[in-house]
Amino acid sequence: MSIWSRISQALSALSQGESLSSVFDHLRAPPERSVAFTIAVIALGAKMAKADGLVTRDEVTAFREVFQIAQKDEANAAKVFNMARQDVAGFEEYATRIKGMFGAVHGRPDDLMEGLFHIAVADGEYHPNEDVFLQRVAEILGVEDHAFKAMRARFVPDAEADPFTVLGVTPEMSMEDIRKEWRRLVRETHPDAMIARGVPEEAVKIAEKRMIDINRAWDQINEAA
Repeated sequence: MSIWSRISQALSALSQGESLSSVFDHLRAPPERSVAFTIAVIALGAKMAKADGLVTRDEVTAFREVFQIAQKDEANAAKVFNMARQDVAGFEEYATRIKGMFGAVHGRPDDLMEGLFHIAVADGEYHPNEDVFLQRVAEILGVEDHAFKAMRARFVPDAEADPFTVLGVTPEMSMEDIRKEWRRLVRETHPDAMIARGVPEEAVKIAEKRMIDINRAWDQINEAA
């Protein structure tokens, strides 16, 4: 069964009149973590699309920057997006419920944030309102400031592409400590590690850019040492 069929089942299980944000209360066990992750990215992506005021792009196409969506599954992806966009619940309520979900399954909010960054820059523009939105979501999810800045440096063309920021380290750290952090990031970026955290196979493409950027940053720091 595809991830999108499982998402359809999860939505069907919602009580009549129940908000989409309630779905995260039903997806706390590890077997459902990949379903919850996918819905979280799409739902917050929908809220972010409203935040920047630019909803003219094909959002399903933007989601392809994160997920591999077969044509037959586009309807289910669009259904989640539209439910979130039309839901009266604000993005902060979504983020708070998702925070509880991550706490229950020991997931990684960084993975979710990177998915949202993919969507934010998919149209070639990083709107100031998107930056405010993502900073607030990161705050609610408990993403540390240095981790948020590292993600922004990797994804946003106009952001400061300092290699130390990309790795989430400082120039004052020893090369050995920087090397340890680089190796940790490489381990965590491996597709098997991401799937074990609940990132669905359809979304491991998220890791491709991360791996390229962290290796480039390490090379720059190592060569300058």
